This record gives sequence, C-alpha cells and structure tokens, in this order.
Amino acid sequence: MTRRTLRAPRAHRSNALHPGAWWVWALGLGTAASRTTNPLLLALLIGVAGYVVAARRTEAPWARSYGAFVKLGLAVIGIRLVFAVVLGSPIPGSHLLVTLPEVPLPDWAQGVRIGGRVTLEGLVFALYDGLKLATLLICVGAANALASPSRLLKSLPGALYEAGVAVVVAMTFAPNLIADVRRLRAARRLRGRPDSGLRGLLQVGLPVLEGALERSVALAAAMDARGYGRTAEVPPLVRRATAVCTLGGLIGVCAGTYGLLAASGAGYGLPVLLAGVAAALAGLWLGGRRSVRTRYRPDVWGVRAWLVALSGVAAAAVMIWSGTRDPAALQPPVVPLTVPTLPLWPAAAVLLGLLPAFVAPAPPNPPTTEPTEAHP
Repeated sequence: MTRRTLRAPRAHRSNALHPGAWWVWALGLGTAASRTTNPLLLALLIGVAGYVVAARRTEAPWARSYGAFVKLGLAVIGIRLVFAVVLGSPIPGSHLLVTLPEVPLPDWAQGVRIGGRVTLEGLVFALYDGLKLATLLICVGAANALASPSRLLKSLPGALYEAGVAVVVAMTFAPNLIADVRRLRAARRLRGRPDSGLRGLLQVGLPVLEGALERSVALAAAMDARGYGRTAEVPPLVRRATAVCTLGGLIGVCAGTYGLLAASGAGYGLPVLLAGVAAALAGLWLGGRRSVRTRYRPDVWGVRAWLVALSGVAAAAVMIWSGTRDPAALQPPVVPLTVPTLPLWPAAAVLLGLLPAFVAPAPPNPPTTEPTEAHP
C-alpha cells in the first residue's frame, strides 16, 4: 500500500490559479500592513510575501520584478530616514544623538526647519513609518510577480477592459526593458566589450529604446488587427443608468470607507459601503454591454483561488479587529521609547498568508538540457 502525500499539483493551463486571487491575497496583506507600525509584524509580513513569491513564482519576465520592489522599499526607508535627519521630526525626544547646523529660514517658513536636533525617538518613528510604506510596496510587488498581467486582463469586466489594457502595457514594459538590458549586457560581455560605465550605458541604451519602439509598434498593429476599441450600440437610457450607477457607487464606496475609518461613522459605514459596491458592480455590468469582445478559455475561480484570497482577507480582518482591541500592540509608542512586542493573534493572522505556498499549484519545472549518452 503506497502512502499518498498531500501536496499542490504542478500548474498547467487547466488548473492555473486565477490571477485575481493573487491580487486579493496581496491587497489583504497590504491592508494588514497599513494598520500597524509594529516592526515585528511588518517584518513578518515581508517574510510571508517573500516566501510565497519564492515558492510559487514562475520564470516569466514579470516574475522578476519582485527584486525591484524590494530595492524600492529599501530606498523608501533610506529616504525617510534622511528626511528625518535633515528636515527634523515632529516627534519630541529626550535621547539626543547629534545636533546639526540649522539653516535660518524666513518668517513665512515657520514650522519648517533644516538641520537642528536629531533624536533617537525621531529616527525610530521615521524607521517605523518607512518600513510600513516599504511593506506595502513589497506586497504589491508580490502580486506583480505572481499574477500574469495578460490573464488578469482577460478576467476584467468589459467596462474596464480599455483601462486594463493601458495598465497591463505599463506593467509589462518595465520587465521587458530590464530583460533587454540584461540580454544586451550579456552579449557585450561575450564579445569582450565594456558593459558598464557611461560609454557602455550609452551603447546599450540605443538598442533597448529601439526594441521598446518595435514592441510598441507590434502591439499597436496586433490591437488594431483584433478590433480593439470597437463598441456596441446601446440605448441612451442604458448609458445614463451606467453613469449614475458607477458614479453613485464610487461615492457610496468613499462615504462608506470614511464611515468605517471614522470613530463616529461605524453605524452607517458598512451599509453605505455595501450599497456603493452593489451600485458600482451594477454599473460595471451595464457598461460591459458596450464591449463586443469574447473570452477564449476563461480562468476559473476554483477552491484553491478561494483559499488563497481568503488567507489575505483573513489577515486584514484580524489586523483591523486587533486594532480596535489592542491598538498599543499594533502602534508601539516611541515616546517614551519602548521595545515592541509581537502580539499573538495578529501574528497568527499574518502567518495565514503562507497558505498560498501550500495550496496554490506549483510552477512547472524549468526545462533542463541533459547530456545524452553516445552509443556506438
């Protein structure tokens, strides 16, 4: 009797995870990150996102963008610390680190200073703030590395198709540009030519721009050949109803979100938010009647997609709930300066974000070239 192990299957066209599930998961982690400045929870969120990306990303060009988002997050932290040192911090502190020469400013610039006292409390506050923004960027980078932009475009409603095409083109431009730079630099190294410095950058830049222009022209020709931009005729009443539902739904979503975030609007926030979402969905459905395109083999939102999406939603929901129960654990004070602690329930909710690494279909093995044996 053989023992069967529970493991995720290899991904192929029929069981590939819906790209929208990756975005719901990543936005859930990002929402959780936006509710806390606890560096332990933020570091845990970064580790969860990085582990899932390492376990489930493919060899596609867009999957290589995660490293760029990580570097961007590190740059954000560095810039935030530099601003706190040069421009000062609104947080008062008693632990003085250094006193920089202060530049005198005119009277109309009161409240702004350049230089002056640099305290440990101000630097810690800037570090927490920059780490939260960096975590948000890393969560978005995880979604970019895991979700296929072209498959996500196929899943968009008809009313958002034109805007989705512009977003997808913008999202795929940078990875292709990076791939072209790496390919050209490797080719120059093989030919014994310099690939660094100003001269190498100028000699690589022209072919890269030429390749980007050729891809743009090819994309425009392909979109024109497929009839992009054609719309169906709809009655004027349907167009007006679409505009009213979409605009009213967006206003309802904004008002409901404000009610949920404000202290005095908890009673009306959720009903208004649900009504706004329903009106916006109705507007998208009516607006989709103008689209004459069809979908070939659309992606199916299956059980694994639900598990991936709900893991991110659960992390955000528990983090929001914990913020109302124990806000000091999610927002550790810096005055007086205290060592942050790791709260149990928010940490457990963040660890739920690891579920996609075990339930999502594993990426296919990259093709390998094995040496063949010579037969007489």
